[in-house]
Amino acid sequence: MGSYRDGGAVDEAIAGVLAGARDGGAQTDVIRLKDMNVEFCTNCRACTLQPGVDRGTCLIHDDQDQILRSLDGADAIVLGAPVNFGDVNALTRRLLERMVGFAHWPEGAKAPVPRESGTNKPAVLVTASAAPSVLTRTLMRPLRTLKQMAKLLHAKPTGTLVIGLAGGNKALTERQRRKARGLGRRLARQAAQHAPRPKHIAAL
Repeated sequence: MGSYRDGGAVDEAIAGVLAGARDGGAQTDVIRLKDMNVEFCTNCRACTLQPGVDRGTCLIHDDQDQILRSLDGADAIVLGAPVNFGDVNALTRRLLERMVGFAHWPEGAKAPVPRESGTNKPAVLVTASAAPSVLTRTLMRPLRTLKQMAKLLHAKPTGTLVIGLAGGNKALTERQRRKARGLGRRLARQAAQHAPRPKHIAAL
């Protein structure tokens, strides 16, 4: 959950998705980035130089590894962030930049190569903007960025919720609440297909 604000549109939407997931028998967990210590990436590339299929280890010792381990251990994930200046906010992007270790980029190579994983867990993407939702979908980049995060986490987006005209602590409409809960119930079903049983859905 990449929101700066408690009780905002992203918070309420993710709470609805997770409530629906629990209706479907899933155990859920929430990671609030604003409460975690994630330092800025220094672009040292040490994590990308490490060989193997597993994510490279960052040299910075903070909460980044704990966050990514939680997401990696989940059977499904929910990624949520508000829109600032046409894309996900800086809090979310700070974690994204620290996810570069999901690629292997040895010295001398011209481009990074994604590390392979056999998993393809389901994901729901949530974003909110002060602009109308149609503009958020067509002219802004938050869904594209969240899809990139999901791909790095070896997850496939199976549902999206874009909340337009959001601002302050404006509540979701009843229709948006129903959609959020429905996405959560479907995510629980998909998690059950991905794993023997939906043990854990993590929201970031």
